[in-house]
Amino acid sequence: MIFDDLRAIQLRHGFLPKAELEGLSQRTQTPLYQLHSVASFYPHFHLVPPAKAEIRVCADMSCRLNGACELRADVERRFADARPEDVQIRDVSCLGRCDHAPAVSINDAIFTDVSGEHAEEIARRAIRGEDIHEPHPEQARVECKADPYGDGAAQNERYDVVRKLAQSRAFENVIAQLKAAELRGMGGAGFPTSMKWDLVRKEADPVKYIVCNADESEPGTIKDRFIMTHLPHLLIEGMILAGMVTGAKRGILYIRHEYHLQEEILGEEIRRCYRAGLLGKSILGTPLAFDLEVFVSPGGYICGEESALLEAIEGHRAEPRNKPPFPVQAGLWQKPTVINNVETFINVPQILARGVDWFAAQGAGVSRGLKFVGVSGHVARPGIFEVAMGTPMREVIFKHAGGIRGGRELKAFAPSGPSSGYLPASMVDVRLDFKALAEAGSMLGSGAIVVCDDSTCMLDMALAAVRFYRNESCGKCVPCRVGSQKMTDMLVRWTQGGLPESQYLADLALLEELSQAMSLTSICGLGQIVPAPIQSVLKHFRAEIDAHVLKGQCPSGICFTPAARAGEAQRVGIRP
Repeated sequence: MIFDDLRAIQLRHGFLPKAELEGLSQRTQTPLYQLHSVASFYPHFHLVPPAKAEIRVCADMSCRLNGACELRADVERRFADARPEDVQIRDVSCLGRCDHAPAVSINDAIFTDVSGEHAEEIARRAIRGEDIHEPHPEQARVECKADPYGDGAAQNERYDVVRKLAQSRAFENVIAQLKAAELRGMGGAGFPTSMKWDLVRKEADPVKYIVCNADESEPGTIKDRFIMTHLPHLLIEGMILAGMVTGAKRGILYIRHEYHLQEEILGEEIRRCYRAGLLGKSILGTPLAFDLEVFVSPGGYICGEESALLEAIEGHRAEPRNKPPFPVQAGLWQKPTVINNVETFINVPQILARGVDWFAAQGAGVSRGLKFVGVSGHVARPGIFEVAMGTPMREVIFKHAGGIRGGRELKAFAPSGPSSGYLPASMVDVRLDFKALAEAGSMLGSGAIVVCDDSTCMLDMALAAVRFYRNESCGKCVPCRVGSQKMTDMLVRWTQGGLPESQYLADLALLEELSQAMSLTSICGLGQIVPAPIQSVLKHFRAEIDAHVLKGQCPSGICFTPAARAGEAQRVGIRP
């Protein structure tokens, strides 16, 4: 495993020295250029010695709405005279702590609800060579309606569905129940789960794989982190069931690099399962076999794309594959592979334990099942909530998340992070449902609800989202690599104002052309949804953009300030 070797080298030296890479190349018979290609692709590997304190301030949606820009400026003032070899300060893509924004990573340890003073204190300890540790407060288990075993169930009371299926071998019946329940993928795509499992089951190849995509890296997406913390047994049971039904004998749980606590929780639960005979070469004494391991991502949002994730597991750069063939036919190591996300897997034991009728009854209206959503941004009680599918967005924001913080008015919300675009407050009664949100011009996605109050500049938020995609593009295909940069440059220009109307109209025409080209020709979903944030803002908040571009005015008072100009100049690498 190339990543284990690279991590071991970096742990010893703090970076990847040339001599160590040459030695690894000789030991493993891996070409040196291949090692460099992989190590240079992922953000968590260093080819040169890093600063003693690497301070990375999350720059994305929820943190941006909760003072991340001001936090970074404060930290930069505090280290204005520091040497480059001691301190490096820069932005970082979403750290998955949106409910406790703003978040900061210091030497790979993540700290939340951070002030400039607190960040300085931690960084100075790192400069002095002291160990710094990510805080892991005690996690009291949260009882969830989704858990068919209830709070406090002992190990021998859980995994009952696996026990029954190991005896009955009624695998076709499982497919039928998932089909009747109309279970769809909860990672964003919404593909029918029964169809995916059935396709892999019917593949003749005896070698198959089950992969869980727990890499949630899109801004605002935090529900899987909660599920892995409080319902790890349901996730593992869902993966075992997938293996039994499809005939796969090996599973890989791909978790994002920043989820250190969840990695520990899942590792311990997997070890318990092996001790109980629920995993291994002979499940519960039957001929059925299934082995499960955790694979820690080497980093990068693109790893959330299913084929890029497979490339990473195989030890390559996480660049998406052309499709077809699809993973159900040629997935991990070109073998038939089921890839589902965390929430999809935990739905399977619920349905099989309680029945299709129970699952259908949990939804509101015509919707089915329960939904975990992460709510962040300008709300009084950010967090993860378990709600009925089909619940009105108003109820989620104002009842569960406590409404808009500080008594301000709702201005906009993203139903599922930047990929869903923004909807205005007037659409807050839209239901949390695949069809309803699609009809509203958005999507259910992963349920990452980010809320903006009436002080928010929507052009600034669109720019931040497009910049996120620009930064996270793997660069493999030209439409995404070039288009995301051109779109970012255009929005930067708009935030600076003072354009003649003719130039503005030309920009709008170019934006439409870019959007169409990217949606039609990008290899994967990242390039296809880059235009979504700005397209939604143009649709619902056009007057606000016109004010910026044509009048040099930001209605929210965020753009056109000296601090905004200096911050933007720093991001694009020019002098303010």
